[in-house]
Amino acid sequence: MDSIMASAEYLGNLRTKATHLKSQNSIITDAPTDNNGKGEAFSPTDLVSAALSSCMMTIMGMLAEKEGINLTGLKAEVVKVMTANPRKIGEIKINFFHPNLIATEEQKQKLKNAAHTCPVAISLSENLKQIISFNF
Repeated sequence: MDSIMASAEYLGNLRTKATHLKSQNSIITDAPTDNNGKGEAFSPTDLVSAALSSCMMTIMGMLAEKEGINLTGLKAEVVKVMTANPRKIGEIKINFFHPNLIATEEQKQKLKNAAHTCPVAISLSENLKQIISFNF
C-alpha cells in the first residue's frame, strides 16, 4: 500500500498549505498576481519550475559524489513562461552556474546528462519546453 507523504489544506483567498508529514515542513502557495492572487508566496506552477531545478541539482549531486566532484556552490536561475488557452507552463528555463567547478569535460557532460534525466524532468510533459544551460 502506498503511504501518504504530504497533506494539503486550502486556507482561503487562493492560498494553500502543504505539509510534508515526515518532517512537518510546510510550503504555502498563493495564486500569482496575474491570476487574481496576492503573489506573496510561490505559486503551484512556480513550485513545479523550482522542483525541476532542485531535482536536477540533486541528481547532479549524486553523480558528483560518485565522481569525487565538489558541487557545493552550484546555483540556478529559474524562469517560468506561462501560456494561455489553456493557461499552463509553456517552458521552464534554467541557467546553472558554478564558476569554480573542478571537473573534466567528460565529468561535466555526465553532470549535464544526469540533470536531463532527473525524475522531474522525465515526468513533465514532452510539450513543456525545458531550456537548460550549464555554465561551468
